[in-house]
Amino acid sequence: MSEPTVIELGPRDLLVVAGLPGAGKTTMLRHAAEGLPVLDSDQVRARLATVLPEAVPYRWYRPLVHAGHRLRIVGRAISADGPLVVHEPSTRASTRALLALVGRLTGRSMRLLFLDATAEQALEGQRSRGRMVRPRSFERHVRRIGKWRQELLAEQVPPGWRSVRVIDRAAARRTRLVARLLVGC
Repeated sequence: MSEPTVIELGPRDLLVVAGLPGAGKTTMLRHAAEGLPVLDSDQVRARLATVLPEAVPYRWYRPLVHAGHRLRIVGRAISADGPLVVHEPSTRASTRALLALVGRLTGRSMRLLFLDATAEQALEGQRSRGRMVRPRSFERHVRRIGKWRQELLAEQVPPGWRSVRVIDRAAARRTRLVARLLVGC
């Protein structure tokens, strides 16, 4: 068995865990980010689902989920002490630019952990979790991620980001995120 990959997060780091829907981000974060604050759109979705009638389909309130998720990111980036971990596919360049701007405005160091999975692996991940992204939406994610993935594999750090790390699903199972302790304040 391989040694775990430990990623240390500084006190003002904002780590975005990105990749296709179904790539394994949630599964990885369940074990990798123990004890760290994780912001995930599913948290917003679950909260809204408790106040909306059951008959309201998710597609009707999906825009509220995404807006709420981004507002939580901004709010926590401003107010929280310590590192933050954000679960966000980030397949849109505009989303990545917005996150970089949030980092700049809040004094957070933006780091990216990209979970690299093929479209087939991501679809299988969606099947295994029992929640499928609509085919057209998934196709858009796949299309948007193409060029960006090549840049990440070539170790190109996007503007406004401090670092990029690309891992596959096997490495994700061994990854641990830890807050770096401040010594001698």
